[in-house]
Amino acid sequence: MNAVTQTVAAEPVSGVEIFVPLAKLKKSPRNARKVPHGEAAVEALAASIQHKGLIQNLVIEPEVREDGTQTGYYLVTAGEGRRLAMLLRAKRKQIKKSEPVRCWLDTANDPSEISLDENVTRTPMHPADQFERFAELSNNKGWGAQEIGARFGVSAAVVKQRLRLGAVSPKLLQVYREDGLTLDQLMAFAITEDHARQEQVFEGLHHNREPWIIRRDMTAANVPAADRRAVFVGADAYIEAGGNIIRDLFSEDRGGFFEDAGLLDMLAAEKLREIAGEVQAEGWKWTEAHIDYPHAHGMRRFYPQTIALSDEDEARLEALSTEHDELAEGYSSYDEMPENVAEKLEAISDEIDTISAKRFAYGASVIAHGGAFVVLHHDGTVRIERGFVRAEDEALADPQPEDEGEGEAIDPEAVEDEQAEDGDEDVQEIEEEDEEPGKPISDSLTRDLSAHRTLALRVALGKRPDMALIAMTHTLTAQLFYSYAEAGCLEVRPTVTPLGSHADGIEDTPLAARASEQHEAWAERMPRDVADLWGFIVGLDDGKRLALLAHCASRTVNALRLPWDRKPRSLQTADRLATALALDVAKDWTPTVDSYLGRVTKAHIVEAVAEGVSEEAAGRIADMKKPDMVQTAEQLLAGTGWLPAVLRTPEPEQPAPVEDVGSVEQPSEAEAPDTEAEDGEASFAVAAE
Repeated sequence: MNAVTQTVAAEPVSGVEIFVPLAKLKKSPRNARKVPHGEAAVEALAASIQHKGLIQNLVIEPEVREDGTQTGYYLVTAGEGRRLAMLLRAKRKQIKKSEPVRCWLDTANDPSEISLDENVTRTPMHPADQFERFAELSNNKGWGAQEIGARFGVSAAVVKQRLRLGAVSPKLLQVYREDGLTLDQLMAFAITEDHARQEQVFEGLHHNREPWIIRRDMTAANVPAADRRAVFVGADAYIEAGGNIIRDLFSEDRGGFFEDAGLLDMLAAEKLREIAGEVQAEGWKWTEAHIDYPHAHGMRRFYPQTIALSDEDEARLEALSTEHDELAEGYSSYDEMPENVAEKLEAISDEIDTISAKRFAYGASVIAHGGAFVVLHHDGTVRIERGFVRAEDEALADPQPEDEGEGEAIDPEAVEDEQAEDGDEDVQEIEEEDEEPGKPISDSLTRDLSAHRTLALRVALGKRPDMALIAMTHTLTAQLFYSYAEAGCLEVRPTVTPLGSHADGIEDTPLAARASEQHEAWAERMPRDVADLWGFIVGLDDGKRLALLAHCASRTVNALRLPWDRKPRSLQTADRLATALALDVAKDWTPTVDSYLGRVTKAHIVEAVAEGVSEEAAGRIADMKKPDMVQTAEQLLAGTGWLPAVLRTPEPEQPAPVEDVGSVEQPSEAEAPDTEAEDGEASFAVAAE
């Protein structure tokens, strides 16, 4: 320490190296850098000095008073960052404030110019060189990210990024050095360390080299972690089976990408088969496991029926419900409850659900001769579809007798021919009639009388909208839930057009799942025997009966636009229905490469971007090649709510003005027109409009 003091006191001439105690160094007011050093920069310098010492001297000048005498302190002309770094080390007790600092004394040059020169006249290392040197430290010295980070004052995460960049193909690093790639583009290539794949994607790039396009091409053969298979299997099980997950260190990768799609499919199928085995243990004759739902199975489906709980279960359920209400009283959510109360309430809720589930059960014959599909839902959860019966087992699963001729289609022309022939038979029956007691009336007379009754039913039903609602609901429900076309007396035939053959993957969408859940919720409430269906519908309150009718009607909606099936009036009605429902397809559909953009012309894509984003954005993509245009448009249109014309809901029509023609009296029954005779004429009139 004395030697240092003597060195300072000796005041050597300018242009020599001296050692000055850290506490004797001050910031120079003539330092060209006015924006202070950031914390990260000071941290990095402190780490560097700690592990490698002071690589570069500080440049200093003596501090003098106004009278020209020296104060004993020195002003740092160049090296303020290094001074702050050493003060940080002293604060951390790594060194003392009396630590001698190697400095270069310069009183000959202008301190402001020296400070400016140090910051201006230098060439920073190219980032590619930095990345490669970090990789060398890792490969040659075996240092990990933590150790390298400690030696350079950066976080381990930053080191990992630089190591990943240093592992990019040397060919691409050279392109980066020559300004052929930006840093963002290089980071996109670094998503994997496969040099061959990196170079292959680079060679296949067009003029559009957006980082997201590079990432997409780099992971085209991989499965994103958000995929339902990846969610179902899980990262841990996949890695344990030998799979590799590609992680993007430079952007939010949402769990990365599963590299081996084949392995992922195999693991998903195995896990589904295990669950299928558990389901079959319930007593089902068979179960099948599929990643995708087998829509073309062609089997009849049975649903669970409502059954009464045992007296013991009813009593237990009532007690649990009372206890649940008492515990929950005064709280609006689980978060407000004490932990022990919340846990007890959840346990009670679980037991209530378990007992309530006993209200619905499949028939023993259905379980013995039916089966279930175990498939993967769109969100990665398991979807178990029970109650399917193969054609050869239907009679065993549903042994109840059906009416003779049940479900057979009736040919109207054949009926007309039969009626003509029966007209001749009537004469013969009159001539050959005998007086045999107990003989049933003839078929022709039965038909005659039933026609009169049918007409009377039509007139009566026309006056009872409430009963018409019940009859219509019964007819549709019998056919949609029981497949019995002749269970109702209204000649109304619902047609449910499968949509899977018109739009690939539509049956596996969240929207399709909601439709299926609605149907199953009603199916579980239906009586086992279709003969009990009328009483079931009559027993519903008005709101639920209307809800059932709405559901049945919804199953028959068909707004398909098919080139071989021109139906302008039907499509016009579908538009009016959409308007009345305020239908917003954008909530469940978005324009993607697969759903729209990859299947239309470039002109359509440009038009979509112009409508959904802006004319300026459309102009930017107008000259792109089709693959680049499609991908860019998908990104631009995401979240805009844009829809192609086919999916848009028309604006409500303005009602036409109604003339005041006064009240019109309804005709009496005697004056009422013969609806039978006029029905045909009316239909032709409407068709001709």
